[in-house]
Amino acid sequence: MWQQQLQQIQQGDIKTLARCISLVENEVAGYEQLLQLLPAAATPVIGITGPPGAGKSTLVDALIAHITSQGKKAGVLCIDPSSPFNSGALLGDRIRMSEWYNNPNVFIRSLATRGSLGGLHPKIIEITDLLKAACFDYLLVETVGVGQSEIEIAGLADTTVVVLVPESGDEVQTMKAGLMEIADIFVVNKADRPDADIFAKNLRHMLAPAFNSKQVPVPVIKIVALQKKGIDELFKAILQNISHQKTNDKKYWLLTEKAYYLIQQKKMAGISKAVLKNKIELASVGFNLYRFIQQF
Repeated sequence: MWQQQLQQIQQGDIKTLARCISLVENEVAGYEQLLQLLPAAATPVIGITGPPGAGKSTLVDALIAHITSQGKKAGVLCIDPSSPFNSGALLGDRIRMSEWYNNPNVFIRSLATRGSLGGLHPKIIEITDLLKAACFDYLLVETVGVGQSEIEIAGLADTTVVVLVPESGDEVQTMKAGLMEIADIFVVNKADRPDADIFAKNLRHMLAPAFNSKQVPVPVIKIVALQKKGIDELFKAILQNISHQKTNDKKYWLLTEKAYYLIQQKKMAGISKAVLKNKIELASVGFNLYRFIQQF
């Protein structure tokens, strides 16, 4: 059964792909068997992250246009905030990218964070690997933009693009080192606004070797995503970064991060704060935290 599903995905059957994503997303019995059949794949994963309002979705839309104009196929995962009522995706990036609905070279799926604090879906690794098995040339993953905890994207993407706008000045000044470290490329969107040049210059100063531990200079690229200006230059930088990643050990670091996360998830399966609270309430008066945790 699962082998047949995988073959259909590899042959470009979008309906089967969408159905299997739902099976993984909802942890339907047997979904792990499908994941264990997945072949090794080298499809580049491009992560798009940054603060809310920076224009991440508009940039993703522009990148889709660039990729498809070259006759290539793009798989897109848009992570949205969860609805407090049904845990579904609240914003629905597919609405904002509706022009790609019927394009055979584009697949877009919105996923809810479901309470995850890292701006990603709890099953994002598995779903991304599922998309890698399909016939896409590039995968784009857009985070919800929840703040400093977005750094989880670095453990998923081959190349991480951090999107900022000229008004992000104060935000950059207080930006934690973690977010600065994960960026392979910085994008200054809405670069037609006043002070964009000054903002980009200050950002480059912050990324100078004296203040940054990265061995390779981090590009700062100005774009106007809504008008698709600067997208050519950005995509060239993305391809260059992907090519560079193949020559260093980032591939093994990424796999290590993914393995660690998945093992952690497996070990914690069935354990929730609600369950722990109930067990603690039922414990005797002489409760000892360290004896208690030994049972898990």
